[in-house]
Amino acid sequence: MTSEQTLDGTELDVVIVGAGVSGLYALYHLRGLGYRVRVYEQGGDVGGTWYWNRYPGCRCDVESLEYSFSFDEKLEQEWQWPERYGTQPEILRYVNHVADRHNLRKDIVFNCPITSATFNEDANQWVLSTGGGQRITSRFCIMATGNLSTPRVPEYEGLDAFQGKWYHTGQWPHDGVDFTGLRVGVIGTGSSGVQSIPIIARQASHLHVFQRTPQFSLPARNGPMDSEKEAAHKVNYRALREAAFDTPFGIAGYPPPTRSALEVPHDERQASYEEKWAEGGSISFLYTYKDLLLNKEANDTAADFVRDKIRQTVKDPKVAEKLIPYDHPIGTKRLILDSGYFETYNRDNVTLVDIREAPIERFTPQGLRTADGNDYEMDAVVFATGFDAMTGALRNIELDNGAGLTIQDKWSNGPRCFMGLAMAGFPNLFMITGPQSPSVKTQMILGGEQHTEWIAEFLEYMRLNGFTRFNVEQQAEDAWVLHNNDIADSTLYPLANSWYVGANVPGKPRVFMPYVGGFDHYKKACDELAQNGYPGLQLSSQGQTLDAAD
Repeated sequence: MTSEQTLDGTELDVVIVGAGVSGLYALYHLRGLGYRVRVYEQGGDVGGTWYWNRYPGCRCDVESLEYSFSFDEKLEQEWQWPERYGTQPEILRYVNHVADRHNLRKDIVFNCPITSATFNEDANQWVLSTGGGQRITSRFCIMATGNLSTPRVPEYEGLDAFQGKWYHTGQWPHDGVDFTGLRVGVIGTGSSGVQSIPIIARQASHLHVFQRTPQFSLPARNGPMDSEKEAAHKVNYRALREAAFDTPFGIAGYPPPTRSALEVPHDERQASYEEKWAEGGSISFLYTYKDLLLNKEANDTAADFVRDKIRQTVKDPKVAEKLIPYDHPIGTKRLILDSGYFETYNRDNVTLVDIREAPIERFTPQGLRTADGNDYEMDAVVFATGFDAMTGALRNIELDNGAGLTIQDKWSNGPRCFMGLAMAGFPNLFMITGPQSPSVKTQMILGGEQHTEWIAEFLEYMRLNGFTRFNVEQQAEDAWVLHNNDIADSTLYPLANSWYVGANVPGKPRVFMPYVGGFDHYKKACDELAQNGYPGLQLSSQGQTLDAAD
């Protein structure tokens, strides 16, 4: 395989953009196969989302024993997670340990954003430019830019004149923020808002929560790691890892439900939901019955159960009703896990402001004003307003196929990909957990490992057969996009205005982005693609082009 050079003379076969968990594993795995690889990362260190998101209460919603790398069996046994769900500091410590343990930093360039990437047809290589003006060339490019890595700050009038301080949960100061004694406003009640609000409320003299959309949230039931559970899990780690590949969410240990919610008597159904509520966790709850994400009437039984829990928890009935979601089926937005979120509204120093009823009109030097004429004075504001999810990071790069097609043009009506791995018209370019792959609907580390291993196997196929270029056939991409949409339309997911469809970004095309047919079915499709000789992909070398399956 012909290698290319960076300006410092390093020969590269593959350039990886992003040093989050997926980029790190791609570096480790491809380097182990003998490829010359380098990672470029805009942040100051490894970790991706766990490097940037340091807001109070930031925690993973997948259990610690599952949310970890599977490639290092010794580390699996040695590492001890202190809690059921990993905190951001603990996960970042783990990711840093992995980078050090496998000497990955020597092949990573930090504080080096990639601003453009253009395919050079004649040279058969990608040419990337950095924010510092460096030019990098490589035969292959892997975009490991993450699904939740482009924070979105609303463009409120008057924000520049606000005399207090403001923060975004996705760009949190690394030395933390002390809100003790301050009047604080939190705008947004998605996952980062729900996680941070209880902690900020305990510090602030007064907290105003500005809510546009009520959310379904379940208790995490977090706590210290159960030593017996940990020991049992570690004894069976290999079998559990393998079993995870055969599950819809990439997480083992949850027997698939066999009954419809509508087949079960009311009292028995309520008892099952109570059991799941006490257990904590979102996968377990959604696995109570087989049709919760397929049948609206079945979904209503679970949604009504959670609505009643909110009423039971929040003492003020008027506040409780404002916190209850009615505009989407439960689970069709990412189901949030919390620790004392609804209880927070029983505090005397917390006020809920409904900005759907009276939207934020503008910021003032002292705070903000809503459309009903009310002024809220604040010393600090937290934007928990989420991300330009799934596509934002790639669209922020000037990605050009060298023949007049940019990613902005290709995705002008929403993302179009082949299995979330590659795109027609962009040769030798891969994505890890890209749109139209399970991505955010699966255990993300597992998804990144599966994509990396598929890419590596494909690169080995190309190398062994003397190919230097691949491209996705348009017909194959179109068929996968259609399949992705058909699967989504067979569920309740499209009924929600979620970031899964880009609804949180004004003007973003409404397209359902993740693959929700199940990680198990997706992996089977990837495996069959390889076993059948990669139909739908064109391979070429020395000017000759043929279908991979020929």
